Amino acid sequence: MSRSRAVVSSSVSTARQQHPYEDLIAHLTRTSPLGPGEAARVVADVLSYFSEPVEEFVRRRHGELKARGRTNEEIFPRIAAELRGRRVAAPELSLRQLRRIVYG
Repeated sequence: MSRSRAVVSSSVSTARQQHPYEDLIAHLTRTSPLGPGEAARVVADVLSYFSEPVEEFVRRRHGELKARGRTNEEIFPRIAAELRGRRVAAPELSLRQLRRIVYG
């Protein structure tokens, strides 16, 4: 094991001892090939993804879709649909409100 991996594993292991989702981490290690440190990282990544504020999500997705060559006429309806499907429901935003988040 490389030194950097050992450091990461050690720090994740320490954080894992106080992790509020210990039961989920244990479940992932039982039902997948993930080790405890990797499972803790997956849980942290998923929690971070779903805790992203609506405004940040809209700006991020707009930038990603713009970079793929999509037009605003395609982007804003798509973002509105994605917001409806998010695990933690975002408030219903009009296309105009979405544009205002991006452009001010």
